[in-house]
Amino acid sequence: MNVAGIFSATGGRKRMAAALMVALFAIAPAFAINFPALTGRVVDQANIIQSDTRAAVEQKSADLEEKSGIQLVVATVNSLEGQEIEPYANELFRKWALGEKKKKNNGVLLLVAPNERRVRIEVGYGLEGTLTDALSKVIISNAMTPRFKAGNFSEGISRGVDDIITVLTTDASEWQKRPSLRLDYQQPVDPASWILLAALFVFFILLIVSPTFRWLLFNVVLNVLASSGSSGGRYSGGGYSGGGGGGFSGGGGSSGGGGASGSW
Repeated sequence: MNVAGIFSATGGRKRMAAALMVALFAIAPAFAINFPALTGRVVDQANIIQSDTRAAVEQKSADLEEKSGIQLVVATVNSLEGQEIEPYANELFRKWALGEKKKKNNGVLLLVAPNERRVRIEVGYGLEGTLTDALSKVIISNAMTPRFKAGNFSEGISRGVDDIITVLTTDASEWQKRPSLRLDYQQPVDPASWILLAALFVFFILLIVSPTFRWLLFNVVLNVLASSGSSGGRYSGGGYSGGGGGGFSGGGGSSGGGGASGSW
């Protein structure tokens, strides 16, 4: 009997089990969330958008897609189900697969969670250079949250949509003339940035001083790469498709977390 082979196989199974546990903990929250279905260009689950505003936003979104291929969807939700708005918006964007697939990834999701008093603009990979994080933050701060504070969700959403479309469809020299869209001041540092920096610092310290951490990380990466090679990755090939009522559905696009969030 090859004893070394037995121990090697046992160790391999243990490593696979550890990697599987890590993967399960990582993806479990996404499967636990009850996302709304993509029923149109406006999904008003929280019922905060007036009918005339909804119709106007739907028409503007349809015109934008017809002229540029960009898919802009507005969504309101009753609850973020215990999630922060950033991962929730990213998962919802990917579930609905907004924007044209792979090459363009030109989708935008405007998400409002009135009960948590949070709003986010989630931007597809292909538009991150145009609708930047800084511009998204300006739109939220100037056009949306002041109106949300006053209880006027319809006007805040309408103004936010108008500013998003302006940035996406006009030359920078044109929209920079608008005071509400100019980057004339230093944006405040988001607390999440400090948390991210602290997490990166801890990660690198562990990477330097802990052989066990390096071993675990190495095996997780190996298993993720092996999984990607065999299945094409979690989000490849338009793995999520829009639910698409009323003849509208996502085009297979994706987002890497670009955009900005705000609260009121």
